[in-house]
Amino acid sequence: MSSILYIKNKPMSGHSKWATIKRKKEVTDSKRGAVFTKLGNIISIAAREKGGDIETNFSLRMAVEKAKAANMPKENIERAIKRGTGEGGGEQIVELIYEGIGPANSQFIVKVLTDNKNRSAASVRHAFTKYGGSLGTVMWNFEQKGVIRVSSVEFRISNDEDELELIEAGADDILKEEEGVTIYTKPENLQKVKKFLDEKKINTESAEIEYIAKDEVEISGEDKEKIEKFIDELDGIEDVSDYYNNVL
Repeated sequence: MSSILYIKNKPMSGHSKWATIKRKKEVTDSKRGAVFTKLGNIISIAAREKGGDIETNFSLRMAVEKAKAANMPKENIERAIKRGTGEGGGEQIVELIYEGIGPANSQFIVKVLTDNKNRSAASVRHAFTKYGGSLGTVMWNFEQKGVIRVSSVEFRISNDEDELELIEAGADDILKEEEGVTIYTKPENLQKVKKFLDEKKINTESAEIEYIAKDEVEISGEDKEKIEKFIDELDGIEDVSDYYNNVL
C-alpha cells in the first residue's frame, strides 16, 4: 500500500451524508416511529447474516450504535436482534437495491429493507416518477467502499505517526468537510480502521459500507431544490434504509 494518505478539503453540501446524519439525529416525534422501524430492519438484517452477538458481529455493532444514537429504546433493539436470529417471529426482512435517474439526471442507488417487495417497489418507483426520474442502471458509476465519519471535534489524527498508523490500519483517503472528516477504506479494511479509531478513543458518527460515485456532478439552483425534495421523499418511505448519489 502507498504510504501517502490523500487529504482533501470539501465544503459541505445540503444533501451530503453529514446532512442525512444530522436529520436523523434531529428527527421529530411524529417521524420517530418510522426511523425506529428503519433502524430495526437494519439491525435484523445484520443479526440474520452473522449472528446476534455484537462482540463478534461488526455490522450488528455498527447498527446498534446507530440505533442508540437515535435514542431507540433498548427493548426495540433487542426485539430487532431476536427477529433477525429467528427468535422473535414476524415477517422475514429482505434487502433490495434499486438504481435510477433522479432530478436533473442525477444518479441514485436506493437500499430497501422490507417484508413486502411489491409495496417497496411501488413506493420507490413512485418517488422517482414524481420528480421526473425513472428506475434505470447506474451502478456502473458506483463502487463500494468502507466509509467512516468523524465529527470535527472528535478528529485527532494530528501527527505523522498517527497518520502512518491510520494508513497501516487500512485508510485510503481522508476528506475534510465543514461538519467533520470522512475516511475511506476498502470494504475489507473498514472494521480494522474502526478498531484503530476506537482504540484512540475517537468516537465516530457512522461506519459502514457505502456506494460511492466514481464521477460526481455539481448541481445548483432549482435543480438542487428538486434533488432535496426527492431526498425528502425517499426519507419518508419507511422501507428505504439508505440512499447514495453522485451529486456534489
